[in-house]
Amino acid sequence: MVRSPTYPKARRALIERRTLDLTLAALPFTDRQSPARRTAVFAELKQALAHGRDEIKRRFLAGGASGIETARAMAYLTDQLIRVLYDDTTLRVYQTPNPTQAERLAVVAVGGYGRGEMAPFSDVDLLFLLPYKQTPVGEQIVEYMLYMLWDLGLKVGHATRSVEECLRMARQDQTIRTALLESRYVWGDQALYSDLKRRFAAEVVTGTALDFVEAKLGERDARHERMGDSRYVLEPNIKEGKGALRDLHTLYWIAKYAYQVDDVAALPLRGVLTTAEANKFAKAEAFFWTIRCHLHYLAGRAEERLTFDVQRELAAAMGYTDHAGTRGVERFMKHYFLVAKDVGDLTRIFCAALEAEQKRKPKASALHRWFGTKKHEKDGFIVEGNRLSIGQKEAFLADPVNLIRLFWEADRTGFDIHPTALRLVTQNLKLIDAKLRDHPDANRLFLEMLASRNEPEQALRRMNEAGVLGRFVPDFGRVVAQMQYDMYHVFTVDEHTLFAIGILAAIEKGQLKDEAPLATALFPTLVSRRALYVAVLLHDIAKGRGGDHSVLGEQVAYKLCPRLGLTAEETETVAWLVRQHLAMSNTAFRRDLQDPKTLQDFVDLVQSPERLKLLLILTVADIRAVGPKVWNNWKAGLLRELYTLAEAKLTAEPVEGVSPLERRLQAQHTEMRKLLDDWAEADFNAHIALGSPSYWLSADPAILARNARMIRRAMLDGAPLSVETRVDAKRGVTDVTIYTGDHPGVFARIAGALAVAGANIVDARIFTLSNSMVLDSFTVQDQDGGAFDRPDKLARLAVLIEQSLSGRLKSLADLKTQRSGPARTQVFTVPPRVLVHNSASATSTVVEINGRDRPGLLHDLGSTITKQNLQIGAAKITTYGEKVVDVFYVKDIFGLKLERPSKVEELRRALLAVLDTVAPPEPKATRPAARSRAKLAAE
Repeated sequence: MVRSPTYPKARRALIERRTLDLTLAALPFTDRQSPARRTAVFAELKQALAHGRDEIKRRFLAGGASGIETARAMAYLTDQLIRVLYDDTTLRVYQTPNPTQAERLAVVAVGGYGRGEMAPFSDVDLLFLLPYKQTPVGEQIVEYMLYMLWDLGLKVGHATRSVEECLRMARQDQTIRTALLESRYVWGDQALYSDLKRRFAAEVVTGTALDFVEAKLGERDARHERMGDSRYVLEPNIKEGKGALRDLHTLYWIAKYAYQVDDVAALPLRGVLTTAEANKFAKAEAFFWTIRCHLHYLAGRAEERLTFDVQRELAAAMGYTDHAGTRGVERFMKHYFLVAKDVGDLTRIFCAALEAEQKRKPKASALHRWFGTKKHEKDGFIVEGNRLSIGQKEAFLADPVNLIRLFWEADRTGFDIHPTALRLVTQNLKLIDAKLRDHPDANRLFLEMLASRNEPEQALRRMNEAGVLGRFVPDFGRVVAQMQYDMYHVFTVDEHTLFAIGILAAIEKGQLKDEAPLATALFPTLVSRRALYVAVLLHDIAKGRGGDHSVLGEQVAYKLCPRLGLTAEETETVAWLVRQHLAMSNTAFRRDLQDPKTLQDFVDLVQSPERLKLLLILTVADIRAVGPKVWNNWKAGLLRELYTLAEAKLTAEPVEGVSPLERRLQAQHTEMRKLLDDWAEADFNAHIALGSPSYWLSADPAILARNARMIRRAMLDGAPLSVETRVDAKRGVTDVTIYTGDHPGVFARIAGALAVAGANIVDARIFTLSNSMVLDSFTVQDQDGGAFDRPDKLARLAVLIEQSLSGRLKSLADLKTQRSGPARTQVFTVPPRVLVHNSASATSTVVEINGRDRPGLLHDLGSTITKQNLQIGAAKITTYGEKVVDVFYVKDIFGLKLERPSKVEELRRALLAVLDTVAPPEPKATRPAARSRAKLAAE
């Protein structure tokens, strides 16, 4: 990060300042303040700016300049333009060839422009520096220059201050202090700027290094929190995100302030960084600047977020290609996350060096986490300022198990780990070899950390940040920074896994009893607690290998668990949990839980109450760790229902002469009768005769009783249509119940009305009663995954359903033209797939449809199924970001399964035609020059 002015290659091909100045001087105007002359000057400057920008862009896109060279070229172009404008303004427009002492003026660059780095559409931050108060002529010069720059389309941030004002405000405001720290002389009175620079160092910087460092680290932490506090979010901010450019800037500011260096490359001479670490800094900066310049050019504006829609195009432009089962965009993003991790390592190392140079008592300030003096021994480690450190640099070489023991001891004692110790760890990673991986003590310590009752997530996260975890468990190393390229997952695979470990520990401690009460209640009853922690660590460990990650992960478990010291029984349990870690969510979210075959298949898979408990808790931790808003009350309710049904079936005692189905029916009817105790016996029996056993087992007695009263009112009133809604805040859903005449396409029409109303259907059940009426029950949510509960929307819902069933709803056609989600999500390809199962249910054919979600899709699918002369008995709808999985339970007009292969294939083709099959265009083929750019960034 070079801070002195750096001239770009062939700089006069960008802009020729002297020629441009002569051109302005030769303009044939006697009145140099006339609007006509200003217009002519503007035209010349605009042409020069456009030419320079075009040449800089051409060099970058042709591979002749790296991102950092492009940023420096942009700053050089801006410098030259401002110099020409300043000279023209002061020598011709407002002639001040010999300014008085009060009229002296210097133009100073601050911010990124002050560092000599500008992205293609960055702001231009200027300080107009005065010796004293502003003078009339000075005000005219500044105003003329600013309006000209604004008219040229530059986004100029500016301040006009005297030297004294700058110093006074710098003492009071850290932002202004930082701006002056990285200021740079551009043009004008250089002696004036030199005076500011000298006095700033003497009167502001001297003696305030610790306060400045404290403020900058505090700002960094606050910014990280705003940006999600993870460097592994899948749409990172290249400028403000954790581990990105602003973190490098923070390190530079601290270096410049504390060590008075203008270039990070000088830090090795001060003993702060090694040469290798300084090179890592330079590589990270070059990589980020290449990305940032691409982002600006792709967007045609200042854009700092690596959104999904630009990631593929940017990856292709930088030479990342598909190979070994991994897409180019995933390889690019993995490189990004690894570089961001390097920045985190550099931050930690830098803070360790600061501590060695300038110590402060613990708790004297917010920096007590970094600075401390008191030392004592603790089980072979040094405790310094409440942090563990290493007494001898040879400690790891003498016993490599100490590389694991350090993290184990930190977890056991609750101490943080000293940055110096972590730096020593990273320098000795090569000691983590096959011999250490097979060492019994190392594996015992690791397993104790993983299943710790303290803070296992923190322990593993420290190991991962230091590079230890991926080396000790090489299979985990393969998923470090592994992107999951979809709209469902928010974090990389390793970050998701560590979050899941933390959530598991929180469940065990009772910290999530409100949102996961069943999992919290079950945890103390587990026999295989240790196996569960290992299973969570391994559940996604085989992602990105090109096969079924559950199957491949099972193989990893069989290999790794004995090495860690698990028993044969624990190994079998872990392998089974990894193989089946999606089974419970798939069953709960995609299958009709009231279908006896669904329940029997799930129980046959689980086989024991212990496995059922383990699978439930793992599923909760996995879903909860995917990202914000993924876990909700509706999903919790479905998992709770499946667990309760399966647990009852696993532990139920058989009753002589009474089938389980009959016993459940009797229990439902008995409870219903209590709730309908004001009904005559004949009326109750007549109502029971309306429904089939599947209907009476479809809901709890309270819901069935509520439906009964609705049906009776409709019968008494002779109403052809009845609609009732009930908000269930506990489950986070709204139940919509419709009672109407039976005719083809009822499901599709209601689904269309709900889509027009803005409701997302998550579950649906369709029951045909013996009186030729249908009772359809839909469970819906709003667009944010909560209950659809606004009174105005609920009132409109009933109107839309009535209009749709009568064929008067005009808005249905508009649904097909609506885009499914933000434009940036259109980059994802969701291969359409239709699976037809005749073994998943004893009475129905189960049709599973996978495709891209869009408004009105459920209506179109339902209409297609109806046109195939099929009846829909139930539907389960699950969305995973941009992907939807719709499952329908269907029968033919005779109430039978769809058995004929020709009819099955006809249905499959018809449904595929409905799905959105338009794939986003592939990125253009990578040009050789793009590969050279990637090489430049790497170098």
